Amino acid sequence: MSKRKVPRFELEDDAVTGINVTPLVDVCLVLVIIFMVATPMLSQPAFDVKLPTAKTKEGEEQDKITLSLGADGRVAVDSMEFTDLAAMQKALKAGLAGTESGLVVIRADREATHGRLTDLMGRAKAAGARSLTVATEQKKL
Repeated sequence: MSKRKVPRFELEDDAVTGINVTPLVDVCLVLVIIFMVATPMLSQPAFDVKLPTAKTKEGEEQDKITLSLGADGRVAVDSMEFTDLAAMQKALKAGLAGTESGLVVIRADREATHGRLTDLMGRAKAAGARSLTVATEQKKL
């Protein structure tokens, strides 16, 4: 009987001495990208709010009515000051009838009360204003 040689696996001299980490790095980078994309979605509010921007830009000149509110409650439409809010609303309505844009720019003192400002905004809308803008000073850098 002859002995058959059974093939044996022999180790070669250039055996694998390390682990290939390239696939591991690829997977880690993909996970980092997924987390970077998903993280902003975790802190979404319940509803969208349009926040005001800090920077202002030069707008095109339009016909507008300026409504001023002082810290002490004084109200003026363009250059005419009013003590009676009903008379102010009539003048505002008459002024808005002469404009195409229906734009009202509200210049409110920073010390004016929020309630007074919202009251003026409501009266301006009732007088026929199509859009309201609150004037602010540009921040100095």
